[in-house]
Formats: sequence, structure tokens, C-alpha cells
Amino acid sequence: MFSTLIQHISKYVTLTADEQQILTEYFKYEEVGKKHYLLSEGEVCNEQYFVVNGCLRMYFIKQNGAEHIVQFGIDNWWLGDYMSIDTKKPSSFFIQAVERSQILRLSSTNQQRLLERVPKLEHYFMRVMQKGFGAFQMRICYLFDMSGEEQYNLFVDRFPGFVQRVPQYMLASYLGVTPEFLSKIRGKKKI
Repeated sequence: MFSTLIQHISKYVTLTADEQQILTEYFKYEEVGKKHYLLSEGEVCNEQYFVVNGCLRMYFIKQNGAEHIVQFGIDNWWLGDYMSIDTKKPSSFFIQAVERSQILRLSSTNQQRLLERVPKLEHYFMRVMQKGFGAFQMRICYLFDMSGEEQYNLFVDRFPGFVQRVPQYMLASYLGVTPEFLSKIRGKKKI
């Protein structure tokens, strides 16, 4: 389980064997079942999650009861409500397992302690945040600039295996379209 995280880190930073051992002291490994909640709206988010294997979703619920997925976290991705982590204020989001998942939990306190002992990991976390923020910026562009069909086609091209992992209504929520509209788009692609 830690080898997956260490491989991910090695894309940005080289850790010694001692540093790798230190790393394992600050994470908590957990297997969560499908539909398990890691965070609920109104709770303060005190940790972030590295997905070793599986799929998580982060979403909010509008006043009319509609769910809107803002992010998925799949293998080798980080997920957390970083605004809540930073401000220590209650989250507006839910984080839930879409499928049985293996995760590594890193609390804010443990992250600070880890960075004190292995300062070079600051570079790793900075790069992960930059990439994640960049992905969010592009997603905003897609939401404003592309039709639902164009967004779906781009998503399928970039993440072909992922489309099969999540229910259609969740993918529709993420793309900002109705499940019925997504069904029509998928039907056109099969022709």
C-alpha cells in the first residue's frame, strides 16, 4: 500500500530508505466499503486522502436536493476539502467512496510533523497542489466553453476506463448534465 504512494512521490522527489520509513509513520491505511463517507457536509475536514486503489467522489447538495460532483479521486489521486483544512471551518462537501477503496489518510497535524522531518516533501505536495489546481482551472474552462457532449467526449478520451467505473448518474452530475442527456450522448457514440 505504501509502495504506491512512494512511487507517486518519486515522480517529483527522491526519498531515501530512511525517509520512506518515516513517511509510513504519518499515514493511516484504511479500506472503505462502497458508499462509505469520509466527510459529511458540516464537518471540519482535518485530513486529506491518497487513493491507493478505488474511487472516491467529492460533491455538494444544492438547496433543491440536487447533487453536484466537483471531483473524483481514483488510483494515485489526492482528495480533500482543502478550504476546510486551511480555515478549520465546516465543509460544504461530502466525500464518499464510489467503490470499495484503499486509502491512506494524512491528517493536517501529521502532515506538518512529516514535513518537519522530511522537508523535501514540501516540493512534492506543492507540485500535487499545482497539478490539481491546474486541473480545476481547465475544468472550469470546459464547463463554460464546451457543450455537455464535448465535455463527455473529452472525458472519455482522457479517461476511457474510468467511465465504466462510475454510475451514469454520477458522471452526468460531474459533467453538469442530466442522466437522460448523457444516455442520449452515449447512445450516439455506439452508432
